Amino acid sequence: MAELISREGNKVEFKVSVPVAEVNRAYDQVWAGLARDVRVPGFRPGKAPRKVIEGRVGKGYVETQVRDRLLETHYSQGLRDLGINLVDANIDPQPVRSGQPFEFTVKGETYPEVKLGDWKALQVSAQAPEITDEVLERTLADLQDRNATFEDAGRPIEAADQVTVQELGEEGGEEGGSYPIYLDVAEAHVRDALMGKSAGDIVEITVPAHQHGDHEHPEHTVRVRVTEVKTKQRQELGDEFAQSLNYESMDKLRGDLRDELVRRAEAEGQNLRREEFVDQLVAGMTVEIPQALISNRREAMMAEIRDDLSRQGVQWKEYETFMQEQGKLDEFNADLAKNAETRVRRDLALEQLAEDLGVQVSDAEFNQTLAALAQANRMSTQDLVQQLGQNGLHSYYVSLLREKGLQQALSQLSGTQSEESQTEPVQSEGIQDGEAQSAEVATESGEAAQPTEEAAAQVTEEKTE
Repeated sequence: MAELISREGNKVEFKVSVPVAEVNRAYDQVWAGLARDVRVPGFRPGKAPRKVIEGRVGKGYVETQVRDRLLETHYSQGLRDLGINLVDANIDPQPVRSGQPFEFTVKGETYPEVKLGDWKALQVSAQAPEITDEVLERTLADLQDRNATFEDAGRPIEAADQVTVQELGEEGGEEGGSYPIYLDVAEAHVRDALMGKSAGDIVEITVPAHQHGDHEHPEHTVRVRVTEVKTKQRQELGDEFAQSLNYESMDKLRGDLRDELVRRAEAEGQNLRREEFVDQLVAGMTVEIPQALISNRREAMMAEIRDDLSRQGVQWKEYETFMQEQGKLDEFNADLAKNAETRVRRDLALEQLAEDLGVQVSDAEFNQTLAALAQANRMSTQDLVQQLGQNGLHSYYVSLLREKGLQQALSQLSGTQSEESQTEPVQSEGIQDGEAQSAEVATESGEAAQPTEEAAAQVTEEKTE
């Protein structure tokens, strides 16, 4: 039986009393398991007396098993009896004894009550970027650059050339490596030193003091010999250029490229509308967030960062020490805490939205999106299920509810009927699709990549398929 002791805001304390009969039943179940599993010389399995088994495993072990069994059952039952859901809990159990009732007290913070504003009155004004002729021509220019060749210039170095240099040692010393420098993206001190020079010239490049990784490099001079000067040759736009990219004609390339740009722009516009709506939804929300909820999210984000660093061969302590030396650790921790609270607020708002809309995710939808997520991460559904575990699967289910609720709300705002709000696969935290999260603490939504660059890259990829 659960009894509420106190409740102040989100903080609650309650006591659970377990009657003698259930305590004795738990003892019987534990003894039955031990009799089956513990082998005692001279006794058949299950026939050893309890005193003999207790002598082998210890009285404290038996009591711990009984206590944990009772807590597992009656803690959740107490939450149901009182109609509360805790974010975090501190359980203080009394000693458990056979033939005596068992009690434990629980202190914790409940999930907050969330009240949304009138979201149906929100105005979402974000639009997809316009794909003009200028955007199309800029994308075609990107394509020309991506597929350009470099040929011997036969003249002094100019701004967009590719210059190959041989690094020289001190006077009479050994020569270093040879490498190309692309002047259109080179740093100013490199570009200024090389401009106007010719193949065969020896050039001294003054490198200003700078920091690389955790090392401070003073100003120094690098001596190089220019071995090659090549100029970029971009193929003229026309059918021949289009055919080199596996398109029948230039008109076909222009048409497909414009379609790709429009598709990406519409996707960007949809994302902008989503972000604008969620920002307004959160701003109009009334909620008192327990600190434990933010702390839990912060710890989850830290675990992701540690995993990301580990995949790159970097230990968290090394990275932490580096940030400390650079005076950036306090800023990192402040950003992490801020972003944890931002994510919690967004999730609470979207979960309440889904509840208000009566959103449900069927087993078929859940399994379909789970399979798609597994495929995106190049793993079997069974392996993904094992990796996520029960808690991860529940979190993924809730993320689908949030996504489906958001889709339905946006459909209502735009005056269109969603197609049963088909749920897209949602990337689960801890599962990266091709790109690991950066150890830098990012905001929820970053600046979108330029559609021209992405579309040009897409066309170049299609060329090789």
